[in-house]
Amino acid sequence: MFRILLVALILSAPTAVQADECDALAVRIAGQIGAKVGRRQGPSIDLKIPNSTKIDLTCRAEPIVQAASGDPTPLAVYFQDLAIAGGAAIGESPGAVQSAIGKAYETSLRERRKSFIQQNGWSASCYTDPSGSIRTLCSVGRIPPG
Repeated sequence: MFRILLVALILSAPTAVQADECDALAVRIAGQIGAKVGRRQGPSIDLKIPNSTKIDLTCRAEPIVQAASGDPTPLAVYFQDLAIAGGAAIGESPGAVQSAIGKAYETSLRERRKSFIQQNGWSASCYTDPSGSIRTLCSVGRIPPG
């Protein structure tokens, strides 16, 4: 019985560590963008921002930050908040992240498809839909090794 319990504890340890790291990252990001940490569901944590931006932090092999907007053209604060959150999640400067998000967003609008910008082991992507309830959906994350 003791061995079974020991094996169960060993197998669950990485998940608990990942959860703690993800929770800590969510708190850090929330502090940087003036958000409140919302509910956690599985590997995802909602961040509530006073403006209309909805940010989701998902922690799996690498953390991914995603922001949704129902605005036809998101305000500058949408891109700023996502750049700060994404930079914290992947360890890059918000300026570099915001530049990549801007390129992905403009490409998505122009080419009417999801756009990916990859650089230095991370990517920014945007999808735009002028007629949907979520008109802009952009994300930032590290590209998992392998």
